[in-house]
Amino acid sequence: MKNTIIAVLVIVIIGFSVYVFTRSSPPNTAVTPGVDTTQTLGNDQSTTTVMNSAETIIGKSVEGRDITAYHFGTGTDEILFVGDIQGGYIWNTALLAYKTMEYFKNNLDVIPSNLKVTVIPVLNPDGLTAVVGTTTASFTKADVAPSTEAQIAGRFNANTVDLNRNFDCGWQKTSIWQGKTISGGTGAFSEPESQAIRGYVGNNKPKAVVAWYAAAGGVFASSCHNGVLPETLTLTDLYAKAAGYTSNASYDFNAIPGDMVNWLAKMQVPAISVLLTNHTDTEWTQNQKGIQAILDHYAQ
Repeated sequence: MKNTIIAVLVIVIIGFSVYVFTRSSPPNTAVTPGVDTTQTLGNDQSTTTVMNSAETIIGKSVEGRDITAYHFGTGTDEILFVGDIQGGYIWNTALLAYKTMEYFKNNLDVIPSNLKVTVIPVLNPDGLTAVVGTTTASFTKADVAPSTEAQIAGRFNANTVDLNRNFDCGWQKTSIWQGKTISGGTGAFSEPESQAIRGYVGNNKPKAVVAWYAAAGGVFASSCHNGVLPETLTLTDLYAKAAGYTSNASYDFNAIPGDMVNWLAKMQVPAISVLLTNHTDTEWTQNQKGIQAILDHYAQ
């Protein structure tokens, strides 16, 4: 009987100890297959890795909204896709970028092992918010302000600067667009949004950049008064052929002083502009083929 009482007491003590240890220990926060961590980078950038992607806040807009880059794949060579530099005026490029992110998250195997793919879906969050009310992937065509004037106003950031005229390639304080004078800022990179992408490119040195715009139904090579990089011409033809767009060695519709992709060319980064056919559709099937053509080109 005495031995039985001792055995029961031992069991009770062990059980109570396990309970206390369990209550006092932190929960398991590991996430598979990604690691749930935050890493602080230079230039006030930080990366959080969750599930099949990582997120880096690369800067803030004039009104304080996050500008976020999303990363997929584990390779060392980076391909960068940029959407919606002109806010609510080209809101369909934001939807295309979000669709691209969803595709990569669900199909990581399409990314070659040597590559990391980064998508910056919205470079002008203030302009997009002014037209659709948000910067997230939750918006639809039904959320878009019907007023043409409102959509045009959403082209600019909160300082009424056209961000695609704020980069260091032939920068001018003003330029003409649709017969109207528009602002390129007080100087090249005067705006926090263009500073954000400049910092990201400088820190990460992508192998190539694809930027989505609207609307012309073509792919356009970049240059900054010094000819087109041979690799840029290759990417222009590859994307255009795969997606069914026209391939263009230059952009001749109007002057674009301070253009982002032309600044990338100045930095010796191969970069192309993909102009969707209109301002309302993502043309996902076409662009998926163009995206894959770029990834296949850089696969090892």
